[in-house]
Amino acid sequence: MSVDAATFADTLDGLDVGLYFVASDTRLVHANTAGQAILDARDIMREIRGHLVACDLAANQALQRLFAAAAQAGETSVPMIGTNGRRYVAHALPLTSGTRRCADVACSAATALFVRQVALTMPPRSEVIGKAFRLTPTELRVLLAIVELGGVPEVAAALGVAGTTIKTHVRRLFEKTGAARQADFVKLVAGYATPLREPAEYRQSAGAIR
Repeated sequence: MSVDAATFADTLDGLDVGLYFVASDTRLVHANTAGQAILDARDIMREIRGHLVACDLAANQALQRLFAAAAQAGETSVPMIGTNGRRYVAHALPLTSGTRRCADVACSAATALFVRQVALTMPPRSEVIGKAFRLTPTELRVLLAIVELGGVPEVAAALGVAGTTIKTHVRRLFEKTGAARQADFVKLVAGYATPLREPAEYRQSAGAIR
């Protein structure tokens, strides 16, 4: 069992996404390497007296409700904005009793929380989203811009077009993706990001695109 637990922990540390095992009372049971880095930055999540909290009040209240009702809730996503303005998305996955028996590290946890920054500079993944929802290149560009910039006026200014044009594209995006509001675009885009760590040379090339 100890070997299985060690292998499990090593696998979690290989994820390029913050992962936290949380008890129903918000007590932090375990954080992987990426998750600990997020805590150390104190930008989006913090550990206070052994409990996991979000820096944003509204996001924290939503997470606390999820942790408290872990047994009844399904998988839920919570968009968050860091103190530096960067956008994140948290996915809360309730752990069933069967799941908890899979490894020692998760046995006392009620929820697995995945937290990652929304990444918009990865062309291969952008292409996957475009193909999945049959988006035109312009629609895909507007979708990513909405996620990154947050609103129609900001996107219109950034792309150099009229706000009415952006609103038209947003309506088409709602129809094609099934999203009900712009906040759902954050969850959609984040859902297509790989949770695995990428080679250093790929991250460097992505940074050059940025």
